[in-house]
Amino acid sequence: MPRKKSSKNEVKKRHWAFVLYPESAPEDWREQLQMSGIKFAISPYHDKDVYTDGEHKGLPKKPHYHIILSYGSTTTFRNVENLTKRLNQPIPQGLESVLGYYRYFTHMDHPDKYQYDVSEIRAYNGFDIGDFVELSKTEVLKIMRAMMDYIRENDLMEYADLMDMTMCEGVPPEWFDVAASHTLFFTGYLKSRRFRVEGRDRNG
Repeated sequence: MPRKKSSKNEVKKRHWAFVLYPESAPEDWREQLQMSGIKFAISPYHDKDVYTDGEHKGLPKKPHYHIILSYGSTTTFRNVENLTKRLNQPIPQGLESVLGYYRYFTHMDHPDKYQYDVSEIRAYNGFDIGDFVELSKTEVLKIMRAMMDYIRENDLMEYADLMDMTMCEGVPPEWFDVAASHTLFFTGYLKSRRFRVEGRDRNG
């Protein structure tokens, strides 16, 4: 028997997005989203977008926000649509890349479009874009070199001290991930530093 095709309402994703037009949304739309408990992020207010083609080319688009919804597990299109309907907004779309859509919040990869300020992005209910960022090998090596510089400059000798440092305020959050995922490298490097110092003490 041929397999029955899944309907749109049964499509499941963990991460979704939709466009919100404030003029048609209830006044407490932010509060409603917060009360839902869903992790979400809101783009800067897109009030400077224009049509780039077609009969409306050059004309301003209706001001709006882009919103990412991040559920704890996969959920259906129907479930998410129920939420957007309550807010009187267009249907949602499932996301393949949260980071890619997040970058679209400011048109980061579209230099031909108005560039919005990344500082105007707002996150709620624990949404953290860092959860979706994957570092390249080059970026990881760059961070490792920076951490080795820090170790030498601050004369660290223990892996525990290194991990404590990565959790201090002002330290890039990626440092914790790199230190935690390269335990053998950093414990070996710190152990070698200790042996070298101990050797100098014995011979000194």
